Amino acid sequence: MGSLFGKTEDEIFKITGIRNRCIRDEHQIGSDLGLIAAQKLLTEFPEFVEKIDLLIFCTEGLDYKAPTTASTLHYKLGLKEDCACVDMPMGCAGFVYGLSLAKSVLLGEDATCALFITADIPSSVIHSEDFEMRAIFGDAGAAVILENSHQGKIGRFVFGTDGSGAENLNVENGSTRNQIDEKWLKTYENEPGKLSHGRMHMNGLEIVRFSLQKVPALLEQVLLKNNVEFEEIDLFIFHQASDFILRSLQRKCKIPSEKFYTYFEEIGNTVSCSIPIAMRQAELEGKLKRGYKVLIAGFGVGYSWGGTVIDY
Repeated sequence: MGSLFGKTEDEIFKITGIRNRCIRDEHQIGSDLGLIAAQKLLTEFPEFVEKIDLLIFCTEGLDYKAPTTASTLHYKLGLKEDCACVDMPMGCAGFVYGLSLAKSVLLGEDATCALFITADIPSSVIHSEDFEMRAIFGDAGAAVILENSHQGKIGRFVFGTDGSGAENLNVENGSTRNQIDEKWLKTYENEPGKLSHGRMHMNGLEIVRFSLQKVPALLEQVLLKNNVEFEEIDLFIFHQASDFILRSLQRKCKIPSEKFYTYFEEIGNTVSCSIPIAMRQAELEGKLKRGYKVLIAGFGVGYSWGGTVIDY
């Protein structure tokens, strides 16, 4: 990560638990990162290009008010015309919500193969003086393919929402209700891009309180709804919110270290991308294997939360 606010890499790690995080190139936006991830996936599995008939794009930074960013990604990827395209601005719970949507459409036989892309660029809405957020958040894109199969299974989902917490993690200005104006641009004229996408605000204490209150209950509800015992779960992968939140949740939920996977140290909080990136890395490290039961949980902005069990 290098120096930040005059602090060394080791000092930053002691404060945040992060050694590295990725930041987009100056002119890259979320869909660019999502496109790169999808192209890499389809290059590895080209046989799916002609199969995909559902494209879901999850991001907090859509390209336009209209058209859907999913439709522009559809064109750039060269997918067939009989393909549904959907945008989902869901944030940190987005991967769980997107899986649920894809599963529902596939099981309803309204599509046969789904491409689910997540991408977020929180760096574009963080002020240069916001040390905590600059140190924690990273930009990323991820992509997965889903189709009906006898191998693997996505379980039943649990969701939750508490809109009263929306003010504790939001992006000020930059959309329909609070637009960017000349006063805003003058105030932030020395910031990269003049914060023309808005500015993120976070009440860290309230986010911690929300996470420690809702996620343990979510875990119990997911296990109950899927008729699975705690001991049957081989791996728990939560949204990589922060080192403090992850360690606190592990203790509170009494999850053994060997069953609790984190990749926060090497990539930070990548919003909707954190769970799929962690799953892929866990697989590469041999900690996630075929046949494992994996409990995933996403939670954050909204407030929103959701989880399920995957027979991997």
